[in-house]
Amino acid sequence: MKIQRPVVSVYTVPTDAPEADGTLTWDATTTVIAEVTAGDATGTGWTYGPAAVGDFLRDQLAPLVEGRSALDIPGAHEAMCRAIRNAGRPGVSACAISALDIALWDLKARLLELPLARLLGTCRERVPVYGSGGFTTYHATHLAAQLNGWVHGQHIPRVKMKIGEDRGRAVLRDMSRVEAARQVIGPEAELYVDANGGYTRKQAVRVGHALAELGVVWFEEPVSSDDLTGLRLVRDALVCDVTAGEYGYDLPYFARMIGAGAVDCLQIDATRCGGLTEFLRAAALAQAHGLEVSAHCAPHAHAAAAASIPNLRHIEWFHDHVRLEDMFFDGALDPTGGTVRPLSGVGHGLTLRTEEVEEFRVA
Repeated sequence: MKIQRPVVSVYTVPTDAPEADGTLTWDATTTVIAEVTAGDATGTGWTYGPAAVGDFLRDQLAPLVEGRSALDIPGAHEAMCRAIRNAGRPGVSACAISALDIALWDLKARLLELPLARLLGTCRERVPVYGSGGFTTYHATHLAAQLNGWVHGQHIPRVKMKIGEDRGRAVLRDMSRVEAARQVIGPEAELYVDANGGYTRKQAVRVGHALAELGVVWFEEPVSSDDLTGLRLVRDALVCDVTAGEYGYDLPYFARMIGAGAVDCLQIDATRCGGLTEFLRAAALAQAHGLEVSAHCAPHAHAAAAASIPNLRHIEWFHDHVRLEDMFFDGALDPTGGTVRPLSGVGHGLTLRTEEVEEFRVA
């Protein structure tokens, strides 16, 4: 069964409130969607990034997969990786490869009339999730409502919030917000924080010791993920887990991070690293070094593959992407109870609502 020329579309959706983390602010989310058809089946994949990802996918990658066998995903993936040598792998190129690779896996499962999780093989039927949001722009009542909804409404027993506001210049407010979050979620729920690289090394250690008093067990990107030595130093100094990896665009990135002893749990993003093909490879690399992995953002893109990974800790139920994926697709998963079950339907189980989301289309 031969692949037809992929169809690419780009959508931008305004956020439901102003959002920021330790090092960035934004008011909209852009997704690039690839649709790949062979025979009577169509697979859908997506990534989150600038509209330029769509241009690159359409112009540079789509011709490479057209006419290939829909079953031979490794060949298509390798062709794409080789073709972008002079363009560079990180960033736009990797995100474009990721969207198309996810679509190819969805297509293969649909052609075989299988749930993607069954095609890959499962270690578990239910995949743990954690609620993620808590942006630094949220006022106290907004933060409380979001956390309360996850923990007490949907019974998700682990949640994450943003700290490191203004590149680490608002530590007192950071700690005040974390204290308030602990009061909202109670003593039993796991509390995670994400500084998005906003702190310096020693600042992160000082903050980390204070966070430990509030029972924080996950400290994401306490310093820049490019500072592998800094991550290792912070990791060695703190009792909570230090995590990073969301900006991994290829397998060597993860090898360097693991080799540096920089993290306790490796984060991998299939919408950035090269799709599900590279996601599974990175997870295997982590397992070889005794590390668990956590899927970063885009939960519906990860759920099926996450079910196949023996060293999975959880996937991120990220507010922006959950909101968009619920809007854009039929078949969205239900995280009530703290897990999702990605075994319904065929492929990844999602169907794009093309007409309903046309108002958000920009390319």
